[in-house]
Amino acid sequence: MMTSPFDSLTFSHGPAMANRFMLAPLTNSQSHDDGSLSDEEFTWLTKRAEGHFGMVMTCASHVQRTGRGFPGQLGCWSDDHLPGLTRLASAIKAQGSVALLQLHHAGRRAPEELTGQSPVAPGPDPNTQARALTTEEVKEVIEDFVVAAERCDQAGFDGVELHGAHDYLLCEFLNADLNNRTDEYGGNQENRYRIFAEIIEGVRGRCSENFMLGVRLSPEHFGLVTADVIDVFNRLVATNTIDFIDLSMWDTFKEAAEEELSGQTLLSLFTGLDRGATRLIVAGHLYNGADVQRALDLGADVVALGKAAIANHNFPELMRDDPGVAMREIPIPRSVLADEGLSPTFIDYMAGWQGFVTEEESA
Repeated sequence: MMTSPFDSLTFSHGPAMANRFMLAPLTNSQSHDDGSLSDEEFTWLTKRAEGHFGMVMTCASHVQRTGRGFPGQLGCWSDDHLPGLTRLASAIKAQGSVALLQLHHAGRRAPEELTGQSPVAPGPDPNTQARALTTEEVKEVIEDFVVAAERCDQAGFDGVELHGAHDYLLCEFLNADLNNRTDEYGGNQENRYRIFAEIIEGVRGRCSENFMLGVRLSPEHFGLVTADVIDVFNRLVATNTIDFIDLSMWDTFKEAAEEELSGQTLLSLFTGLDRGATRLIVAGHLYNGADVQRALDLGADVVALGKAAIANHNFPELMRDDPGVAMREIPIPRSVLADEGLSPTFIDYMAGWQGFVTEEESA
């Protein structure tokens, strides 16, 4: 039976989604320099909940002050952030959306000009001047991820996602070329995965029983071998504690990049795996109703929209009225993006995406 994007979806923990649309976790640089929530970021996120996205996820939110990856990043590393996080979670849920926060540490991608110190990684990296974390520091990172999840639980979020993609710190532990550690967090596949296992165990042991937990993965690139990511996927499913795995595909329908996987779509490599009750979220080049339906038909449980959600805060409503709807054509005038809930700072950020923003008004 064909899955409709307007079918509800249950998880092993947490509330059900009213539909299959998720706001993807998107960098927007709108929060305050100390990591506290701004009115601008509040508006951007809650407007997508008002637009009937079944799940709204924040941008990457750093669990350590020195794990910051970009200006205006939402923080979750201090109890000082609790008032803003509580306000945000409450407002998203009030619209009937599932409220999730993405937990993040930028690793070697944490610029020294933002953090005041050299970046860190599983192993030394001359290109970014990152130094290797000590074993004790790895354990501190694990603890800070767990404490941040507890903080989100206290703030009223329905759950969190661990950002294990895009060459940020957790993803870097999976990179065999970078992670040449000789302690229990490096070397073989099991050791490189260990940081995930210990964070998951901590979150499950210390957060509410019905707290949702997911993981975002990059299925290729960033020094990763797709077969190793499949192994991680299977390990996550085998825990029987993960509610969803979020694949950042860049293009949901692309062919796998590795030569030995030629002729196979990247998505098919994962939809063909037994995932039990673990839900599969996919993101990448989903710009119209036809592609949303296609992703669900190919086995995804949820579609995560980025650019389409930026362009149309109510994309789910539009697709309900017109199954063939496409996101607003680009370039998009600044005034229209402002009406869609983007601040000037976020609009400036999107202007860095070639052809997305225009200064001209619509005819």
